[in-house]
Amino acid sequence: MKYIMFEDFSGAPVPIIFPKRIDFAEMREQIPYTKVLSAGYVHMAASGFACHGESKSLEVQARPEDAAIISAKLSNPDM
Repeated sequence: MKYIMFEDFSGAPVPIIFPKRIDFAEMREQIPYTKVLSAGYVHMAASGFACHGESKSLEVQARPEDAAIISAKLSNPDM
């Protein structure tokens, strides 16, 4: 799966996870948030989520903290 980490209007990070067959740029066009913080690929590993890679079209890459943010958001979607 791919992901893009956006900054919402309050400044909080918001991950959007989507299938590999959708381009990063196509997904970016669909989201109203103005700032992209990071993007790359996400998968489940033995220790939890793992993020890696980059989006050349968005000119951003995965960050070390992204896996923890995705895990926290999926554990508590209302946060």
